[in-house]
Amino acid sequence: MFNKYYEEVEVGEEWVSGGRTITEADIVNFAGVSGDFYPLHLDREYAKNTPFGEPIAHGMLVLSIATGLMNFTPGVIAAFYGMDHIRFVRPTLIGDTIKVRMKAAEKMERKNGTGVIAYKTEIVNQHGDAVIAGKLRLLLNQAPVTAEV
Repeated sequence: MFNKYYEEVEVGEEWVSGGRTITEADIVNFAGVSGDFYPLHLDREYAKNTPFGEPIAHGMLVLSIATGLMNFTPGVIAAFYGMDHIRFVRPTLIGDTIKVRMKAAEKMERKNGTGVIAYKTEIVNQHGDAVIAGKLRLLLNQAPVTAEV
């Protein structure tokens, strides 16, 4: 889906990414990069006494990995435009495999050769359960105008 220019995308189109398994190393590395060392993510003893019973991945880590799964085509995708109504609906555990499911929900053409497409988005685990849900907006380029010869 992310190899189509703005005008080539139809509202209602759906896309599903490949999978990616979340590892303990991902969590530790993300903590180091982000500075988020909250014990729910890194301390097994602390996490045992939470509703989750074990460490969980940072929600922002899962979102970040999801953007990597989207496999944007350079020249087609101009930029990541934003997120709306993002909810962390289920924990992502070490060993869970996530995929991204997206459906084009609305289009907003702009006058600068681009357009924004809002995608209803779910990041799901290996059981098909949503772990994160919301709407992502991407800025797509319009197809280049070719001169007739």
